[in-house]
Amino acid sequence: MSDIKVAQNRRVGEMKAKMTVFVCCLFVCAFLKVSHQNPTNHWTLLPHILVVEVDGSEGQQPLSCLGRDIQNEDIIWKKNGWEEEQRGNTYLLQLEESLGGGNYTCHSKDGSLLNHTVVLIQEVEANRRILTKSDQEGYLKCSAQNYNGEFRCSWTWHSSRVGKVAFINVQRVSDTQCSVDESGQRWTCSSGQSNFNCSVDDSGHRIVCLEEQHCPYAEESQQIRITVYLRTEHFLLEIYSKRFYLSEIVKPDKVSIGKVNTTMIEWSYPSSWSSPYSNFPLIFEIAQLRGRYKKCNNPCTDSKATKTWTVPSTNICQFEVKHKVKTVCVRAKDALCNSKWSEWSYIRLVPPRRVGLEHLFPV
Repeated sequence: MSDIKVAQNRRVGEMKAKMTVFVCCLFVCAFLKVSHQNPTNHWTLLPHILVVEVDGSEGQQPLSCLGRDIQNEDIIWKKNGWEEEQRGNTYLLQLEESLGGGNYTCHSKDGSLLNHTVVLIQEVEANRRILTKSDQEGYLKCSAQNYNGEFRCSWTWHSSRVGKVAFINVQRVSDTQCSVDESGQRWTCSSGQSNFNCSVDDSGHRIVCLEEQHCPYAEESQQIRITVYLRTEHFLLEIYSKRFYLSEIVKPDKVSIGKVNTTMIEWSYPSSWSSPYSNFPLIFEIAQLRGRYKKCNNPCTDSKATKTWTVPSTNICQFEVKHKVKTVCVRAKDALCNSKWSEWSYIRLVPPRRVGLEHLFPV
């Protein structure tokens, strides 16, 4: 019996050792699987443009040349035009920190192009930024001249990280589809309610968008959301978004100001403002300045006015100037919304020093 017990104990010990090895193998396998999960996510921005989100650790991302379940060891891979050592239908992209992005192409044995994929890297917790941030506007500065459905958004590139626009998405509702033309400069975004057309200007740091079905007389029920995807020359991707109503970003152009006589000035609505003016009224702020200022400077922005007036108007406005006033400044904003003031317009008034010398002081 003692021999039987010894044999049983030996078997139990062997089983425990096997279980320990099995559990360790499971742990190691699980660790290896997690260690290659550096891409926290990946998604397609456009056909042949893959975005890989990374957290900074090492990992791999597979790329396929001719689709799954195809075995072809003669396929050649290139990164940014340089041939890689890997061969076959599947290419394992090596990810380390924010590295790994590039233009990947696969070729047949005779050099013919079979497929291509641009890989953009998006850092989950990015400390660096392609754009510089403004205290008041954030990363994107958006404005509209009127309520006709057109608006502009601009940004400022970081001094060491200049990039370019990879994609634009503009929407009023969540189910919007966007596409880009062959030039990569014009985008069309459409939904069941709105269609937006956007384009990048020649400077590369401003876009212009137009909502085709916009009705300037209707109240906005949904905000506009614009999302700009920017990429660097090192294949890094950063995404910037902003929400607004047109009424929040509308900023009239400068008013046209002139002199009626020696004591009276007049101004009119900006020609770009929405009409009729009775439906889109403006209010005007007037400032009178008595000091003398340098000719090249705008006196309205760097001087203190003796007093300011705010007046509503739906037509041409006239204002009587006080005695000894040298300069009059006028600006406008939407009378019905708490939106932005226009830039100052101003006129310099140089009164004659004595009767009969008016011709020496042209305005």
